[in-house]
Amino acid sequence: MKFRRLLILLLVMSLWGGTMMFADSAAQKVRVIVNGEDLSDAGLLSDGKTYLAVRQLANSLQSLVVWDETSKKVTVYKPNVHMFLFQDNTIFGNVNKGNRYTFKVFAQIDNLKTDVAAVKVSIFDPSGSEKVIQSQNVSLNNKDNFWYRTDDIKYNFDSSGKYAVRFFMKVNATDEWNLVSEKIITAQ
Repeated sequence: MKFRRLLILLLVMSLWGGTMMFADSAAQKVRVIVNGEDLSDAGLLSDGKTYLAVRQLANSLQSLVVWDETSKKVTVYKPNVHMFLFQDNTIFGNVNKGNRYTFKVFAQIDNLKTDVAAVKVSIFDPSGSEKVIQSQNVSLNNKDNFWYRTDDIKYNFDSSGKYAVRFFMKVNATDEWNLVSEKIITAQ
């Protein structure tokens, strides 16, 4: 009786282990690197095809993702967003640590193939803390390009390091913010 239970247990464990090895060989994890950074969800390789997490890939490429539930369709839009930082009428990028600067952000957006509901510009300090410079609902009426200028902001660059000025868009008012452009300011 004990021999029979042991044999059944051994058979079940063998089948379970074999199934796990087959599943692992049928779909292998793939390491995905975009612009030098690993994507945390990575990808899967199955039958010679690589499958990636669309939202994570689009975020890495600074794109917008639209999911249509009824047609089960994902659309990725990559607008061209060029940002310029101005202090008065002078373009700037590097600053002195510990100083307070007044500047504005000017963005030129083109190749926009979808409507957007809102835009936001934020600055992130070297520790990752966000300060919203300005956000605004927009109505583009099917325009494929527009310009956006923030009001002047007074900001203290208290520590050394890289500060990221980021431009975000929302396709729908209820969506999360999608990063579509980034400019770096170095404080020394």
